[in-house]
Amino acid sequence: MKSILAFLCLSVFLIGIAFAGDPDMLQDLCVADLASAVKVNGFVCKANAKATDFTTMALKFPGNTNNKLGSLVTAANVMQVPGLNTLGVSMARIDFAPGGLNPPHTHPRATEMIFVLAGQLDVGFITTANVLIATTIKKGEVFVFPRGLLHFQKNNGHFPAAVIAGFNSQLPGTQQAAAALFNATPPVPDDVLAKAFQIGVVDVEKIKMNLK
Repeated sequence: MKSILAFLCLSVFLIGIAFAGDPDMLQDLCVADLASAVKVNGFVCKANAKATDFTTMALKFPGNTNNKLGSLVTAANVMQVPGLNTLGVSMARIDFAPGGLNPPHTHPRATEMIFVLAGQLDVGFITTANVLIATTIKKGEVFVFPRGLLHFQKNNGHFPAAVIAGFNSQLPGTQQAAAALFNATPPVPDDVLAKAFQIGVVDVEKIKMNLK
């Protein structure tokens, strides 16, 4: 009887620990001190908050898409808006030239939802079973990319396109598949990439050069 009682008490104690984690927010606000040398899971709080900590004009104007991919992501996360610290949300604007591509990438810390401001896009994500979920979305429509899954957006039209993206993280992080594998520092060994993609080492070097 005592052993059963002890087991029940231990179980209740362990369950209590499991659910006793801190909530997302412990105070009204915690404006990020981006200059602090202290490293925590997020950013330490500044002593004084001001209105400019909670606003940005970063998304107001289209980004310059004159680049190899024909797209530009403009972030509005905690790095641009320190007041987002601990709030668990952020945004971005993605602009596309005709034919522009936001290449396959992941956000390890966030689900992403995009709203089309202009134009139309081919969008999709790949599940862990290697199933492609894809469609075409137009102005005024929304699409969701689940957290951590590879996804992409491509302007399939003849005119510029733009979306606003929302994330359930103050700093969702972005890892482009091609750049992560072929532009890592220090580099992933050529023989590893060659075997993984079933190509020659010479081809690996060509890809690395093209991605610079």
